[in-house]
Amino acid sequence: MASATTLVDFSACELREELSHRRVSAREVVEAHLSRIEALNPRLNAIVTLDADQARTAAAAADEAQAKGRELGSLHGLPIVHKDLFVTAGMRTTFGSQVFADHVPTETALIVQRERAAGAISLGKTNTPELGAGSQTFNEVFGATANPYAQDRTCGGSSGGSAVALAAGMAPLADGSDLGGSLRNPASFCNVVGLRPTPGRVPRWPTPAPRFPFNVHGPMARTVADTALLFDAIAGPDPRAPLSGRWPAAPLSGRLERNLTDVRVAWSQTLGGLPMEPAVLNALAPVRSLLEELGCVTEDAEPDLSGADEVFVVWRAWYFELAFGDLLDRHRHQLKDTVVWNIEAGRALTGPQLGTAERLRAALDERCRQFQEQFEFLVLPVCQVVPFAIDQPYVTRINEVALDTYLDWMKSCYRISVTGLPAASVPAGFTPDGLPVGLQVVGRPGDELGTLQLAHAIEQATNASRRRPVLESSP
Repeated sequence: MASATTLVDFSACELREELSHRRVSAREVVEAHLSRIEALNPRLNAIVTLDADQARTAAAAADEAQAKGRELGSLHGLPIVHKDLFVTAGMRTTFGSQVFADHVPTETALIVQRERAAGAISLGKTNTPELGAGSQTFNEVFGATANPYAQDRTCGGSSGGSAVALAAGMAPLADGSDLGGSLRNPASFCNVVGLRPTPGRVPRWPTPAPRFPFNVHGPMARTVADTALLFDAIAGPDPRAPLSGRWPAAPLSGRLERNLTDVRVAWSQTLGGLPMEPAVLNALAPVRSLLEELGCVTEDAEPDLSGADEVFVVWRAWYFELAFGDLLDRHRHQLKDTVVWNIEAGRALTGPQLGTAERLRAALDERCRQFQEQFEFLVLPVCQVVPFAIDQPYVTRINEVALDTYLDWMKSCYRISVTGLPAASVPAGFTPDGLPVGLQVVGRPGDELGTLQLAHAIEQATNASRRRPVLESSP
């Protein structure tokens, strides 16, 4: 039987194998991770609501079900943590906001329902910036979440607590959401994997905008194989999610190995001239030759994404007013300034602005379609910067380029969001001082399989994901 020390280092796939052969029990797996949380979370602040009693009860039930020979789900006995934007009945959900500091929902998000139905055991909720706004995880309820590779640096966001919990071994699986980079950015900053699926592949419920295509839910894990395992449990149509009807369930697990000979890959360093810190480009530069050694044909190229910035800013503002406008009316004094700004930007939108944004998006969609007739994949940096100081709310300058808003430093992610294409952040390298840098793999519509196959090949070629943070227990 594996020891508690090693259990937290196992991948989800490895733990599933141990559990299925009864070499370890769900109780032991859960206790190992609860011990890890007790030891490290006080310093990292990744898990903000812990429900150890419920986790122990669920683990006991999982062991009993296995002992009685019942059919086991694909995530049987695997601990998981949930982003604090996902409602969980009976478990506090704050959305990182003072307005909801003591909020206990009566319903559970569909993504969490599916995870539990597959046998995953909920440990608790992970930290997120207020209302998920911004790629830096801090809020007035719980404070900031530290990067486990450098605790004076940010872990990114908005699924930052989930990424840190994974990197620190507090859980083998986590979930998150992504509007402008919130699965990919913290995955890059914390050396884990985050998959932004094609809109609709993972249904969203409840949501105030079920047809809104920019905001998606998705899986996070330490390896691509674990990410595929979780994706299989949460993907597939649901009648409450109109965008999901187009995408029947198509399992990815066990299908990640692929011959990449002659696969055409567009290699982009700046996605059309975005400022990039040299440390990012230097860390990722070796990956291109690794892709060519795998048989890929790489070429300097990127789709014409002109207009993407306007599309994203306009429709994000529209969504913020729709989702949070009533909070502005009732609780303005409790909302952070960037949230207020984004809601008010939505209220200032005009019909012609929305019309222009939609025309730009239609033209962009067609250009991307033509681009993907030439290239199966686009690869580029996830982030334009390396993890920055934990007390800095957002990046205001990259190299010599000044940035106007709290969104501008994440254009390398949010421009991809606008395309509606699946995108994965995969560990790919480190700076000389040990900060993780992820590579973004973008696939064709609905091709999460191909996207993760290329990500898996990069993971195996670089071995960057094997480099775990060196952490000591809290005093």
